Amino acid sequence: MRPCARTEHFVIYARPNQLKQARLGIVAAKRFAPRAVTRNTVKRLCREVFRQSQLSGLDCVIRLSSPPNARHQPATGMSLKQMLYRELTQLVGQCGKSQKKKASSKAS
Repeated sequence: MRPCARTEHFVIYARPNQLKQARLGIVAAKRFAPRAVTRNTVKRLCREVFRQSQLSGLDCVIRLSSPPNARHQPATGMSLKQMLYRELTQLVGQCGKSQKKKASSKAS
């Protein structure tokens, strides 16, 4: 699968499926988020943004591609959550637009 969209900390891969609903996979590697609290926060935010996006007919995998915070910073906090939420919203929006564009070009 090729990346559909990228942001500073995430990459999303997507391809069409034959189902009515979209499916999500999340990869939050220990290498990029060594603390379980941070990994769980990333996964929770990914699921929430994906649920709100109302995509249909896509298989998506969101991968954490760089550390969202340094070791000396808090594992999770309001500023980290807000930054990740904005970035994930942007990422899923870009992916939705690019998939619609591909679907319309195939229909033509």
